[in-house]
Amino acid sequence: MAASAKTLAIDKCTSNGEWTVVLPRRGNRRRKVTKNEILKEKQEPCEWAPTDLQTDPSREAALMQKMENCINKLGSSPFYHTLRNEVQTSPISDHFQRVLGSEHKIQMVIYGIGSIETYEPPRLQLSLAILMKRHFHWIRNIEVFDPILSVTESRVLEALGCSVMSINEHGRRQALNPTMFFMPHCEAVLYNNLLQANWKVNLLNNMILFGNSFETYQQMSEFKNLHVLKSARHVLAAGGFTNEFKINTVSDYYYNAFHDSSWHFFSPVLETDLPFIN
Repeated sequence: MAASAKTLAIDKCTSNGEWTVVLPRRGNRRRKVTKNEILKEKQEPCEWAPTDLQTDPSREAALMQKMENCINKLGSSPFYHTLRNEVQTSPISDHFQRVLGSEHKIQMVIYGIGSIETYEPPRLQLSLAILMKRHFHWIRNIEVFDPILSVTESRVLEALGCSVMSINEHGRRQALNPTMFFMPHCEAVLYNNLLQANWKVNLLNNMILFGNSFETYQQMSEFKNLHVLKSARHVLAAGGFTNEFKINTVSDYYYNAFHDSSWHFFSPVLETDLPFIN
């Protein structure tokens, strides 16, 4: 997530009211590791609201113009046309159809989008989600959450047709129905929370995840990366029943926003396919 002091929010679930400051990495976002970050995995959903209470029409208009420019540029790019074609053709389209099953629509949930007002990579990521919603009739609607969202960003998101959550789920939404989780460049613990909350055959089969490559996490674990080994236990355990398709960023312009991103589809058959994880 990308943040600035002006868009810093407070998570009401933390024990001392602190939140983690998020800094950009290569134009994107990176979270400092704190005690609260380690404890977050055990936290329950809780109410959330931006801590800044003021905005103004000119600020909202400026951000809306940035978003419209970004959506138009991305929509006409070879990157987007390549990605859209891949979603519409086998084998990726087959996995989408399997998850949809007899349902006609799929819910999209965006976690960790970052500050769309401050940084371009989050704007590009949000633009991709919006373009997919416009072009694929089977996407129902888009829900968005990031604890650093400002009032201005929330209002622009709603003007773009998204719903901003008032609950911090800590990534623990259960896929009771077909659900696409759109989470590019989130931290490993957030993917882990999501999988942990859905660690049942019927729930995992309802999930589509767009986010960091699980294969990359597996490679990192082989080099004894302690952070991955500790925070991504469910991610690593899911490798045996995950079908992953890496996306092609096509050009350097989209690298910061989408590098190392993949589609992930989960297809465990029996509960015994799911390792027990403490």
